[in-house]
Amino acid sequence: MQRIEKAVVLIAKIGVGVSFAILIGAVLTQVLGRTFGSSPVWTEELTRFAMLFTVAFGAGLALRSGDMVNVDIVCEALPGAWPWRLRLFSAAATALLSAILIPAAWRYVSIGALQTSPALGVRMNIIHFSVFALLVGLLVFATLRLVTMIWFGSDGHPQNRLDG
Repeated sequence: MQRIEKAVVLIAKIGVGVSFAILIGAVLTQVLGRTFGSSPVWTEELTRFAMLFTVAFGAGLALRSGDMVNVDIVCEALPGAWPWRLRLFSAAATALLSAILIPAAWRYVSIGALQTSPALGVRMNIIHFSVFALLVGLLVFATLRLVTMIWFGSDGHPQNRLDG
C-alpha cells in the first residue's frame, strides 16, 4: 500500500513541478515581452493551461496533506472519535463524488477533440484532460485516505474497526 501511495505522490509531484515550470516560463516570457516590446499572444493561453494542470496534479496532494480549504473548527471541537468519523465521511464523500463525475469528465475530454485552442492550436481534449486528471487524482487520494483511516483508525495503530 505504501509503495502505491509513494508512486502516486511522486507522479503528482512531478506533474505539479512540470506544469508549474511551464507556467513560470510562460509568465516570464510574457513579462519580458512586455518589457522589451510586445509579448507573444500564446503566453496568456499557455499560462492558463499550465495553471489548470498545476491544480489538477496538486489537488490530490493538497487533500493528502490537509491543505484543502477546510472548516474544521466545529469538527475538531467535537468529543471523542467524532472528528475522525467526520474526516472519514469527508474522504468517502470526496471519493464518491469524484467517481460519479469521472464519466462526465471523460465526455468533456472527448468533446475537446473537436476543438483547438486559438493561439497555440492545441487540441482542447489535451487541455480538458486536466479536469479528468483532477477527478482521478482526488478519487485516488481520497481512497488512499479512506483505506489508511480504516486500517489504522484514530489511534494510529492497525485495526479492523470503525469506532475510532
